Amino acid sequence: RRIIFEKQWFYLDNAIGHTYGTTFEVTSGGNLQPKQEGEETATETKEAGTDNRNIVDDGKSQKLTHDDIKALKDKGIKGQEIVQQLIENSTTFRDKTEFAQDKYIKKKKKKYEAVITIVKPSTRILSTMYYAREPGKINHLRYDTLAQMLTLGNIRAGNKMIVMETCAGLVLGAVMERMGGYGSIIQMYPGGGPVRAATSCFGFPKLFFDNLHEFPLSKVDSLLSGTFSTETLPSEPEDNMLAEEESNGLTDEKQTSLQEAEEESTTEAAMEINQIEEQETMDINAEDVEFKESKEKENKENVREKQRKQWERRKKLIETAALLKEKNADGLIVASKFHPTSLLLSLLEFVAPSRPFVVYCQYKEPLLDCYTKLRERGGVINLKLSETWLRNFQVLPDRSHPKLTMSGGGGYLLSGITVVWDKGKSDAGHSEALKMEEPSSKRCKVQDLNC
Repeated sequence: RRIIFEKQWFYLDNAIGHTYGTTFEVTSGGNLQPKQEGEETATETKEAGTDNRNIVDDGKSQKLTHDDIKALKDKGIKGQEIVQQLIENSTTFRDKTEFAQDKYIKKKKKKYEAVITIVKPSTRILSTMYYAREPGKINHLRYDTLAQMLTLGNIRAGNKMIVMETCAGLVLGAVMERMGGYGSIIQMYPGGGPVRAATSCFGFPKLFFDNLHEFPLSKVDSLLSGTFSTETLPSEPEDNMLAEEESNGLTDEKQTSLQEAEEESTTEAAMEINQIEEQETMDINAEDVEFKESKEKENKENVREKQRKQWERRKKLIETAALLKEKNADGLIVASKFHPTSLLLSLLEFVAPSRPFVVYCQYKEPLLDCYTKLRERGGVINLKLSETWLRNFQVLPDRSHPKLTMSGGGGYLLSGITVVWDKGKSDAGHSEALKMEEPSSKRCKVQDLNC
């Protein structure tokens, strides 16, 4: 199919069979042609100015017009030659400094040279792309914040992780990539089904999805209260097939009766019409019967396939519920657009003691509320609310410096570690313990005020 990327369209048919990292040149017909290493020659610049103080950007320094450049493209001239002609027809290029010339050439190459490089998808590439192009789909989760989540959550091979995210599957894909197909992942999802648009972009093999389970958030409360139950499970697929075969036998009898009635009508008509017309009508009737039979077979196959998928989905749901009931998950990752307090308090019930949990939110206030509720509830230690500060640096010879533009914010993280929680301890006892911890002088002052 036709791919449109960065105002450039092409077909990926010729890319099949090449290794990742191969650079291709887009030809006039949109086909990809591997670029040879010797094709790229450095543009030679003989002269360079000392500074750019006398250069004025008045739009008159370039002699080539848009029509001239379009005519060069129509002739089939390569982008490298177009860049060379732009340099030769620029009146201010020789007066620019060497650094400014390199910057000018790089800018024009990006605009006129149709060259692309296909790289292997990874968490860093996908998170950078989503944050730059569609940050709203991933709740403005920056790539360095995602890296902090994976580190604080102790994501490793062999873990049993619970992931609740509404970031188009980016966090789930990052966890799957780091676990490498070993261990199990339980994805909690809102609504009718999980969203895994970004997860499919990783190109994971089937092995990675074998240990991926899913469970709806709407059934978490019933699972915790012990009232969890699925709808009446359909019988085994073999029983369904037997029942359908019996119904098929009944329909076959009806079809035979219809055929006998049609044959009788054709024999009566045979007395009035000639033998050729009789043969034509019998052929038409046979075609009608075949069409009906094929349509009925398709309907039965669709029903059978639908029942099989429904039975498999409910079977997986029961298996996932059994995994959650063990309450021995090795970690919890939450990155959703919902308020995190209720989500975290309910999902922490499935995490084993001495295990980490990480909660991401674009804003600080919901995590502050979550922090307060966790301190009141207990059962967690080492609570930490953090924000990562990120600034990009340009690293080039003789001109390394921090970039002027930087990200305003990448969201906030609340992390901690679960411990054994004594549920018999009441909130009243907890408040009394806090009072006992107060200094004696402070207690005296409070008593005096009450008097």
